[in-house]
Amino acid sequence: MDLVRLGFGTAYVTPALEAKLAVYARHGVPVMVGGTLTELAWLHGRVDALADWLESLGVAHVEVSSGVVRLPAADRVALIERLAPRFTVYAEVGEKDPDAIMAPYRWVELIRAALDAGAALVVCEGRASGDAGMYRRDGEARTGLIDEIAHEIDRARLVFEAPRRHQQTWLIRQFGSEVNLGNVHTRDVLALETLRLGLRADTLDHFHP
Repeated sequence: MDLVRLGFGTAYVTPALEAKLAVYARHGVPVMVGGTLTELAWLHGRVDALADWLESLGVAHVEVSSGVVRLPAADRVALIERLAPRFTVYAEVGEKDPDAIMAPYRWVELIRAALDAGAALVVCEGRASGDAGMYRRDGEARTGLIDEIAHEIDRARLVFEAPRRHQQTWLIRQFGSEVNLGNVHTRDVLALETLRLGLRADTLDHFHP
């Protein structure tokens, strides 16, 4: 596990947040707050206040997304550029609306713009429910889209959200055991590791033919 994300706005209402962050810090696990807080801070003109709060907590990672608040592409780039000198920025690309379809070339354009603006990694949207962005309503991968993104962008700079086991399995088979996967529930972390190592039926034949 490389990073824990405190999803959407939970960091703002989590009881004993400092104690929780201290547990992660003792185990060397960095923490990032969900992009919803960044979106709200931008909407209310309080980005600097959010940044100061995160620094006071010792949180060094921040997510920039536009999943709920419609940040224009230029404003999202500017926000990444603004935060990158102070934080490790993860930029999220993709729609949370299951019916919203974005052309592969546009995904690539937005990903490149985010990386050029200073994002360390770009998160490809899949939602916690696994039914939007890179996935159809039934959770099946938009394979052509994902292949196009992976062909154009260095996969080491990408995080594919994959909350469902069959999505994790497909991505591991497609791109290998080191593929970056996100939006994985803590209860599924150990099971995912067995997929990466071929210690589960879904990938055993792939890694141990």
